[in-house]
Amino acid sequence: MMLRVKGLNVYYDAIHALKDVSFEVNEGEIVTLIGANGAGKTTTLHTISGLLRAKTGQIMFMEKEIQNVPAHEILKMGLAQVPEGRRVFTRMTVLENLEMGAFARKDRSAFAGDMERVFQSFPRLKERRKQIAGTLSGGEQQMLAMGRAMMSSPRMIMLDEPSMGLSPILVDEIFSIIRSIHEHGTTVLLVEQNAQMALSIADRAYVLETGHVVLQGSAREMLDNEDVRRAYLG
Repeated sequence: MMLRVKGLNVYYDAIHALKDVSFEVNEGEIVTLIGANGAGKTTTLHTISGLLRAKTGQIMFMEKEIQNVPAHEILKMGLAQVPEGRRVFTRMTVLENLEMGAFARKDRSAFAGDMERVFQSFPRLKERRKQIAGTLSGGEQQMLAMGRAMMSSPRMIMLDEPSMGLSPILVDEIFSIIRSIHEHGTTVLLVEQNAQMALSIADRAYVLETGHVVLQGSAREMLDNEDVRRAYLG
């Protein structure tokens, strides 16, 4: 088991955002969290990555408790997040953004090889490596955010709504890249409103509703579940 979340309760002031959320991600899996807006998906990722603090609950990553570990230390442990809305450094070049992804690394000898792997996964970033990130298209910024996370050499990557605001052709391309990242040995936790696409590449899935995990199972079980199909698959 790479990640275990157990009994997570998170509040925004008086609002109880996550209510006893529990789930697991095994090494080598793609696990997806699906649910409507406001279900608690992004809050879950932010709590795991150390950007939010849980009132109660336990988060284990690589057999170590991390619920009270600072976000930059969690990144050093090998857990990276690609945030919702890309959040690239808009006034920096593509290359500078990628270099920022490696700021916490000590193994500088592998830096060049990892940069080349990012450019192999995202050829457009190589073409635009000197371009200011804020001038990139939405799809290119999503690729940059993913490449930046890859530059931290993560054991596991968490992706928050990678298809948001993208055309169907770009969505297909982004999900193809997620598959490729996974095939190269990175475990993936995927938060995604496009449940059909998420379930098409995932091993297992959890459904969040108003801060609760209400369903869990294999991706195939979720695709065949009538309640899931009615609520999330149209």
